[in-house]
Amino acid sequence: MSTHAWRGNWNGRTPAGEPHQRARNVISPSGGIMRGKFPSRKNGRMVHHEGMLEVDAIYLFELSRNVVAYREQATPVHYTDGARSRKYTPDFEVDLRSGASLLIEVKPEFFANSPETKHKLQCIHAHMDRVEQTFLVLTEQSLRQQPRQTNLRAIYHQADRLPPTEALVANAMARIRDQFPLNVRAANALLEPLGINACSLLTAGVVGCNVSAPFSLETDLYLLEEADHEWFWIAQEHRL
Repeated sequence: MSTHAWRGNWNGRTPAGEPHQRARNVISPSGGIMRGKFPSRKNGRMVHHEGMLEVDAIYLFELSRNVVAYREQATPVHYTDGARSRKYTPDFEVDLRSGASLLIEVKPEFFANSPETKHKLQCIHAHMDRVEQTFLVLTEQSLRQQPRQTNLRAIYHQADRLPPTEALVANAMARIRDQFPLNVRAANALLEPLGINACSLLTAGVVGCNVSAPFSLETDLYLLEEADHEWFWIAQEHRL
């Protein structure tokens, strides 16, 4: 089970985020899959996950400036497989800044490439193409790129647990914008009196850094000003 500590806008078992009822609930554990809940700052509620690969995906969703919100076990999709009608429940539905939504399947590459699963995914892809819905299959090849995955986890856990307000972020950026380029250490020194840190600015999507090199206090930060400029991509070919 997930053991991440949480301090934020919660009220007992009733979180402040948008309510979500999963379309498919796992009744009993099977296959040795580790299941648990992740305290999503972006959604303002606990997000269920099935397996650690889904946790890897969640970290990327939480840090991606492109992702506005996401839901696990989203609305089922009915697709055709030959003469048969089948039902499929995506692992995640992701809302993007552009207003578009993506349906995502998280699958270990070994299973994604098995003949039975590959046939199923091809049928689902064909259906999604017909209804003009973007559908992605994410495997460990994209979700576990290193050192990116380790860096993003470090940034997430060093950021303030209560996400900063837009006003606080705007005030902080007004104070330090003219100081760039800055590294994390220097930014933290300037931001400490304001009650925010550099990692919170990274999670807010107003600054970026190179996540292809190990993240540290010496990591350089840069401003994110262009609408189409991201500091990392989950799946660049799909602008995610």
